[in-house]
Amino acid sequence: MDPQAVKSDLVLILDFGSQYTHLITRRIRALSVFSLCISGTCPLSSITSLNPKVVILSGGPHSVHSNDSPSFADGFVDWAQSNGVFVLGICYGLQLLVQRLGGEVRVGEKQEYGRMDIAVEKNCGIFGGKKVGDKLVVWMSHGDEAARLPDGFEVVARSQQGAVAAVEDRDRKFYGLQYHPEVTHSPEGMETLRYFLFDVCGVNAGWKMEDVMDEEIEVINNTVAPDDHVICALSGGVDSTVAATLVHKAIGDRLHCVFVDNGLLRYKERERVMETFERDLHLPVTCVDASEQFLSKLKGVVDPEMKRKIIGKEFICIFDAFAHELEQKLGKKPAFLVQGTLYPDVIESCPPPGSGRTHSHTIKSHHNVGGLPKDMKLKLIEPLKLLFKDEVRQLGRILKVPEPFLKRHPFPGPGLAVRVLGDVTEGNALDIVRQVDEIFIQSIKDAGIYDSIWQAFAVFLPVKSVGVQGDQRTHSYVVTLRAVTSQDGMTADWYCFENSFLKEVSQKICNNVRGVNRVTLDITSKPPSTIEWE
Repeated sequence: MDPQAVKSDLVLILDFGSQYTHLITRRIRALSVFSLCISGTCPLSSITSLNPKVVILSGGPHSVHSNDSPSFADGFVDWAQSNGVFVLGICYGLQLLVQRLGGEVRVGEKQEYGRMDIAVEKNCGIFGGKKVGDKLVVWMSHGDEAARLPDGFEVVARSQQGAVAAVEDRDRKFYGLQYHPEVTHSPEGMETLRYFLFDVCGVNAGWKMEDVMDEEIEVINNTVAPDDHVICALSGGVDSTVAATLVHKAIGDRLHCVFVDNGLLRYKERERVMETFERDLHLPVTCVDASEQFLSKLKGVVDPEMKRKIIGKEFICIFDAFAHELEQKLGKKPAFLVQGTLYPDVIESCPPPGSGRTHSHTIKSHHNVGGLPKDMKLKLIEPLKLLFKDEVRQLGRILKVPEPFLKRHPFPGPGLAVRVLGDVTEGNALDIVRQVDEIFIQSIKDAGIYDSIWQAFAVFLPVKSVGVQGDQRTHSYVVTLRAVTSQDGMTADWYCFENSFLKEVSQKICNNVRGVNRVTLDITSKPPSTIEWE
């Protein structure tokens, strides 16, 4: 996005590799303030040319003691101070600021991870109306700590273990938080960012989601020539539906959507999705049945990374074949493929091309990111790749996408391949997980709690347990139910069901799904787990 075209001061995030970095971008945009994220190790000229009002130094997986630890460019501190630019260091960013300004960072006597109380020690700017002694619940994730602060800095909050939790140097406009205010598990984090930006820094707002739509349409029109045709991988989920609608708004009938039945779909997903496409969206969609092709390639594969890469490759093969068929009809082969890739997919899989993000750690490859083959014939258009799920839903409403589509729970691109642990073709695993998932989701809808849950699904475990059904001993499979609450998918808590609900669902599953005699519940947050099991 062009900072000069946005009616908002710019908040620039320097990315040092944290999995949460783009949540900072997201939180600031939610405050109607324009934000950009660039590599933390970029040249100083890249920063100064953007003329930011505020610079935020992100967290990261490294220690400032490491020889290869990333740092901002020489001259950054002097430039910020001489131009009155506000600087906020978060987690690793705080430690980097302390070290580069002459303080001392050392390995903490006690590591701090997860939720923790901090107490305000001084009336300060960054915590607004908080008084000395007031406590906040925050999300910690660090092993090092600031042992000695640079001249001019003061400690304004400490953790319950006595470690430095917040610092400031008001004269030089330098601030630091040792925790992550950008995650939802820091309940007052958003208010802290709001107060810091508006009351401390005096930032002017003026950025909105309509700007995203207008700019992405302009990007699409500048990318796709007037006589080019485009294929869209349409799954029926929120992301691909919004992406397809956006691209269709830009280029009209030159968009050709294709829905692939890869044999890894939910119960009656194909029939339900195709009906909705025709009835509600009025998009031209071709359905391709490639279930045998996918399942034959997945036979015997148990490694989740390999599953994702196989699925990604097969999808591209399908789209290449579809493009060839279109070429016969149109006389010109489509050159582009639209995907509904979101930013959580990108930052969990790999740094985005050209972003300069060289210090993040890969969590898992997504079939549509890390799983894509290097020899793709189609060029990618990913209009949502810097957006989070809640932003996509907001964009969808602006584009008038039907609300039932926008409220659908996320479904992974690899489908049930990552919800069947082990070989998906072994036994009747896919049939079992489909039936269990259908009972679970329908029960959630019947209970009126579907919209309160971010994502819910069943997982098939390659484990058998002894049971008693019909007065006979059984040796059947175990399934797990998972339901989480979240705002953006980057962090999540498990959903607390009523006991009566769980009892009823367990009975329904064991009574109606052959091959299952034990139902378990996943009660793990993200982190330490991811939402999906693979």
